Amino acid sequence: MGSVLPPEYEDLCRLRHLFPGVPIAALTATADAITREDIADRLFGGEVDSFVLGFDRPNIRLAVEMKREWKRQCRSFIGRHEGESGIVYCLSRKKTEETAALLVADGVRALPYHAGMEKTDREAHQNVFMTDPGVVMVATIAFGMGIDKADVRYVLHTDLPGSVEAYYQEIGRAGRDGRAAEAHMLYGLADIRMRRQFIEEEDAGPERRRREHKRLDALLGYCEAPACRRVTLLEYFGEQNEPCGNCDVCLDPAERIDGTEDAQKILAAVYRTGERFGAAHVIDVLRGTATEKVGRAGHDRLPTFGMGAARGKNEWRSLIRQMVATGLLRLDIGGYGGLSITGKGRGLLQGESVFLYRRDTAPARSSEPARDPGGRRRKEPQDGSLSGPETALLDALKALRLRLANERGVPAYVVFPDRTLIDMVRRRPRTEEEFAEVNGVGAAKLKAFAEPFLAAIESVLADAG
Repeated sequence: MGSVLPPEYEDLCRLRHLFPGVPIAALTATADAITREDIADRLFGGEVDSFVLGFDRPNIRLAVEMKREWKRQCRSFIGRHEGESGIVYCLSRKKTEETAALLVADGVRALPYHAGMEKTDREAHQNVFMTDPGVVMVATIAFGMGIDKADVRYVLHTDLPGSVEAYYQEIGRAGRDGRAAEAHMLYGLADIRMRRQFIEEEDAGPERRRREHKRLDALLGYCEAPACRRVTLLEYFGEQNEPCGNCDVCLDPAERIDGTEDAQKILAAVYRTGERFGAAHVIDVLRGTATEKVGRAGHDRLPTFGMGAARGKNEWRSLIRQMVATGLLRLDIGGYGGLSITGKGRGLLQGESVFLYRRDTAPARSSEPARDPGGRRRKEPQDGSLSGPETALLDALKALRLRLANERGVPAYVVFPDRTLIDMVRRRPRTEEEFAEVNGVGAAKLKAFAEPFLAAIESVLADAG
């Protein structure tokens, strides 16, 4: 099994040999059990005294909101905290600058902070935030280490963090004076896609990438938690807690649906496949997908094979994440991502309890053509429904598409079909995050075409005044 620690951290193991007899302490605020074990083993050869304090910060109200119009949602949330100090985390430097400017235009005293700024500017902005009341710091994760400002009343994530550990560390900068504070997160499909892409592009081995994907799965389970968020968050770090009454799920519960029968199907599939396979394999068994792996294991002969064919993959993924979040299934982050059944899950399998779930908050776009109520295929939007300025933008995007297609020696539709360009015109994305929301933009095309198309949109809109 590979280490969860980056190579530069593993080099620290030399310290106990270089300084024999000198006491060494390793301190971390957010490491999960697997990481703590890895630190103890690799840095200290397992010879450690370990002390773990409680993770609960009950004064911080937790909330997660599906991203729709992030600028409006951001302004609305910060508008409720007029005159208060807060931190707004953004995924990119460009979005950090854009968000700070947006808030300043609303009369908020907001300052940007990211690694691309001059050191003197970063230090100046940090000093203002630390000393003046009512300042909002809009930052990437470059901001936060060593920050101990007692009166931060909120932390807002405009994008999905990288992991539960990162999220917990970042929201922990709120409410250090013990007074009420808020941690509010916005997340959307584009966030998930980009986080997956970041993991795949990381200069790391397959073992570390696999674990990072599982950690992201755990964070998505928190986002989709059907029950108290604090219970889900603390369970990740190995702590038990009662429903807190201070999170959005407790304070304003969403409609929950009885999913006991489907949960029992999942548990049966996990049990019959040996409690060692990951979610993707379990879903293939449930949906009756005869993959090579399923056939090689003989799982196409199980009674559970195909019993869940009526549901799509994303529906099963959401159900499994919510079952992990509520303690019915255990996700083996330290191993190969296999699912196993907890004692609570065995009780449900035996009919001793029920499973209530929330409908998937991030439904996948269907690859099937849209149809009207009569079953007829809907027509794609046509150029003629666009306004004059929109038509001009579409023409510019088509010209860019043709140039890119010629450079690559492929037909124009391979770059983007017309319907994607039309959706681009209607949405007018200005950032990579917004571009990723355009219908037909996947991870590969986001990477290949975001920059030229965003530049073209920016140019046309600027010329239009």
